[in-house]
Amino acid sequence: MTTRKGKTIDEVDEVWSGTWVAQRLGVSLEEAPGAGKPRLDELLGLALRRNPKRAHLLVSQVLGKHVPQSPRTVYAAGYGLGERVRALLGEDAASAVVLGYAETATGLGHCVADGLGPAPYLHSTRRPVPGVEPAGGFEEAHSHATSHLLLPEDRGLLAGSGPLVLVDDEFSTGSTVLNTIRDLHARHPRRHYVVVALVDMRSPADRDRLTAFAAELGARVDLVALASGTVSLPEGVLARGQALVEEYEAYEASGAHQASGVSDGSGAREASGTSARGAAWPAAGDPREPAHEPTREQTREPVRESAREPAREQTREPARESGYEQVPLDWPAGVPDGGRHGFTPAHRARLEAALPALARQLAAALGTDPGRVLVLGNEELMYAPLRLAKALEEAGAAREVRFSTTTRSPVLAVDDPGYAIRTRLVFPAHDAPADGPGDRYAYNVRGTAGARFDAVVAVVDSAGDTPALRTGLLAALAPHTGRVLLAVLPSYVPDRQEPIMSEPLRGPAFSSYAPEDVGWLLQDFSDVELEAPTEEREEAIQAGGAHYAESLPVEYQPSPQYQQLYQSALNDSAARIARAVGTVTETVLAERSPSPVLVSLARAGTPVGVLMRRWAQARHGLDLPHYAVSIVRGRGIDANALRWLAAHHDPADVVFVDGWTGKGAITRELREALSAFEGFNPEIVVLADPGSCVETYGTREDFLIPSACLNSTVSGLISRTVLRSDLVGPADFHGGKFYRELAGADVSVDFVDTVAARFDQVADAVGEEVKELLAADRTPTWEGWAAVERISEEYGIHDVNLVKPGVGETTRVLLRRVPWKILAQRGAGADLDHVRLLAEQRGVPVEEVDGLPYTCVGLIHPRFTRGATGADGKAVSSK
Repeated sequence: MTTRKGKTIDEVDEVWSGTWVAQRLGVSLEEAPGAGKPRLDELLGLALRRNPKRAHLLVSQVLGKHVPQSPRTVYAAGYGLGERVRALLGEDAASAVVLGYAETATGLGHCVADGLGPAPYLHSTRRPVPGVEPAGGFEEAHSHATSHLLLPEDRGLLAGSGPLVLVDDEFSTGSTVLNTIRDLHARHPRRHYVVVALVDMRSPADRDRLTAFAAELGARVDLVALASGTVSLPEGVLARGQALVEEYEAYEASGAHQASGVSDGSGAREASGTSARGAAWPAAGDPREPAHEPTREQTREPVRESAREPAREQTREPARESGYEQVPLDWPAGVPDGGRHGFTPAHRARLEAALPALARQLAAALGTDPGRVLVLGNEELMYAPLRLAKALEEAGAAREVRFSTTTRSPVLAVDDPGYAIRTRLVFPAHDAPADGPGDRYAYNVRGTAGARFDAVVAVVDSAGDTPALRTGLLAALAPHTGRVLLAVLPSYVPDRQEPIMSEPLRGPAFSSYAPEDVGWLLQDFSDVELEAPTEEREEAIQAGGAHYAESLPVEYQPSPQYQQLYQSALNDSAARIARAVGTVTETVLAERSPSPVLVSLARAGTPVGVLMRRWAQARHGLDLPHYAVSIVRGRGIDANALRWLAAHHDPADVVFVDGWTGKGAITRELREALSAFEGFNPEIVVLADPGSCVETYGTREDFLIPSACLNSTVSGLISRTVLRSDLVGPADFHGGKFYRELAGADVSVDFVDTVAARFDQVADAVGEEVKELLAADRTPTWEGWAAVERISEEYGIHDVNLVKPGVGETTRVLLRRVPWKILAQRGAGADLDHVRLLAEQRGVPVEEVDGLPYTCVGLIHPRFTRGATGADGKAVSSK
């Protein structure tokens, strides 16, 4: 068995690299009927491994794992599969997510995602990362290392409903894919899954099993592969394979291999030519029957005793004293080194832009005419080294560029052209793996037939850049190449921790609402002293520049006269509120989602969210999820709450709900906060939009919403939310208090019951109004903001933060702040009775004016700013 003259060691001619195993075990590859190009034997070779579940190993020629290959060939194989998936999915490709399997298919999955287009990518991992909780996991039945973790930075990455594309190097039994789909489908069901592999080697029974599984799931499952067929395994092949491996290992251990002088480069000299008794290995049949004499290559001088104790080939010049050369790379900041925590289209674009410069840095380190160069990745780190190698190859920086990676998979090496794993290097793990220390391997790196790589560029991430790397992998490489270069990429670690709370708080333990009405994504601060008198609290905020969300005002307890006004207002406006609730809910169902996830902004939005949920249930039989989250002016929405939502629901279904708009500050705050999160719609929906700030609303009239008249006693007895650094850590939700002691004054449930009782009464009117709204131009005009700016100047305030427009905001000024005066629309009637009463109690003048777009506006005194907070949430200093 020889190689064609002039060919490199990677281009074995006429000898299939599965011949050695096929002759001894009777294993063969059977092409699927009608199979075209490429053929299975062009894509696969065979090797043996010590594994109680499967003795043989299908060795890919185009994966870039065990066999060094042209990086352009490796990339093209995966990219082409991605293009085929894109054609299969059509328009749905835009919503697809790609999931690759560790460790073998991490780079392949990346390439498929590239070919698919604008698809985010994630690969499973066997490396736990402190502070990052798994979003799922599954088992790989036939693997030597079974447990896979899913550690996405964006918990919503796997929560969508678009197609999920699962990528592995081979599709053998389908068990791993079934385990994955079963785990993920239980959390976030999808209609379509696409399985991608280089080769599909399932048996007919395994094909039937996947078909039945898809039918049971109620989902479509497609498969895309370069080639398909089956592996023909004769009876008893597992035992025979294990016996062959044991025989070979016994031969190694006997020391007889020292005579033949064939080394695996690790101290275990794995020859293909002679047995433990000195006889040649057989070509077929009984492994103890002689087959042929050792070749010249098999009797060459021994190289070294151990890869863990650096040695040098006698035929090579001494290496540099350090043993390797460090190559600094200007890796783009913020771009992950791989897909362990997710890799977005934006990351891909930044990497593409940086690759030419990175390739120039590597080329400069290699120098002129570096000869044959191997870029060697590291276990799960496959894609980045592949792209670097491909850029080097395309730039013509070396006579020949090849790519492969190290692996944790133990495979027998046999130096025979008819065997896929010719040589191996063994070295200890160097990245503190979760399963403890153990051997790792690099295959086909040491040249055979007298050929070798002139330079090896080892690419690792910073987590694996340890002393064990130098005494292990780098030392093992040194005797077998002219130069060893090391390039270290920064290990990407998500800049956050997962929320510590797994489930939302619910009544009656937290809030007076029924548990199904709302789940609060908050911490319970009920036992923490956070209140202070209004004047004292605002004095502290102003003096220290504190944020308004760091403390709470004392809850206002209404007088009997005020409570009577509230009750009268509720009775008078219940039908009007019910109509607005119906209108906004029907608009959401028609335009946003047929099954929305309501997320109210605590706490003013929460009664509205409860009512919208009640309407959907009463009119359509829908049981909509409803949560309350915290948003803080100047600091944004609770990011951990968003991550929780993304992990449990499709972000595209989330609809943010508030009570009303004033000048639109929270509308702007929400839009800005959500810019950092993919998938969420930043357009808020409100019951009343007097400021014309949003497109989806129940009404644009500025009328009294009775829930604005009170504080916690109409909002489930929950406080305004709290964000303070000594109480809320990076992994925590914002906080809130449950005022159980105010249960005697609570009207929260009575409020929603009273309004819900009018749903049938207003149903017809809602239907007509929704038809008109769906056909109307509802583009926000922001006329409220313009009015606020005009009022600020006309009254000499010169600060829009001190102008609080609308009935709801004016009520808040009177209840929680230090007001200056109230502007009331001339002729405003009962809607302002409670405002007039509060103003009288606090000695605040009410001034009737013409041309006011709101029913009323509350002004905070421009020279006495206790209670005045600006856009950043801090006190406004008077001048």
